Amino acid sequence: MESPNSKRLRKRLRVSQNRRHTTSLHRQTTQRMTVPDLPAVPSVHLAWVRQLLEDGQRKLLGLMGPPGAGKSTLALALQHAFPTLTQVVSMDGFHLANAELRRLGRSGSKGAPDTFDSAGYVALLQRLRHQGADEIVYAPEFRREIEEPIAGVVPIFPETRLVVTEGNYLLFETGHWAGVAPLLDDVWYIDVEDTLRTDRLTQRHERYGRNREDALQWVAGTDEPNARLIAMTRPRATHIFHWDDARMDAASAPAEPKGHVRPLPPAP
Repeated sequence: MESPNSKRLRKRLRVSQNRRHTTSLHRQTTQRMTVPDLPAVPSVHLAWVRQLLEDGQRKLLGLMGPPGAGKSTLALALQHAFPTLTQVVSMDGFHLANAELRRLGRSGSKGAPDTFDSAGYVALLQRLRHQGADEIVYAPEFRREIEEPIAGVVPIFPETRLVVTEGNYLLFETGHWAGVAPLLDDVWYIDVEDTLRTDRLTQRHERYGRNREDALQWVAGTDEPNARLIAMTRPRATHIFHWDDARMDAASAPAEPKGHVRPLPPAP
């Protein structure tokens, strides 16, 4: 039987973790929201998230799409819209290290499905599904400035209600990737016009050190073959996201019993 002193210590620990949780999310949101002109998420998609959260339980929301679709941007925008509820966990944190890619002879294919620790990603999602009340789970993060993943950068507290995880291969059905989708409550596919997407990719590669010719070659030879693979998984998504959506087609809205109006939780 737990002693009164142990109960008091446990209560203090929970209070301390709550404070750290709120402070950490505020700090990370403030740091990441320095991106200029972060777009607002259309209200129809915010309403979808509120419906997802209305039972008060933790939800894992997956964002997927081809390279350059804006997955990271949407993840940060959702975190900005629900700042005290949300943490972002990126699949890119499970990139294999550059040294390992060289050992495998896969440096020129970085970003392909086999250049990630897919089993490690699934294991993290499983931990987030079954996180203990007094447990902090730490996730890795990919740093583009050094082109390497960094372990233990992102804390996920037990009070976090919405974990937004974004990546290319959330709906793949081969290898360990097949274990991802069953762990997610919802998966959004971000639909973006290809020319805009490849322009973004080229600019990103240039921004992080490639010259124009190398950037164009990488997009054509590496990013676009991956994009075609990812596009084949689009039909398995539960929701299609467009930045310019002003309304949701009734056919894609969550079904409700006839005559039933579901109240939404308060806006964040």
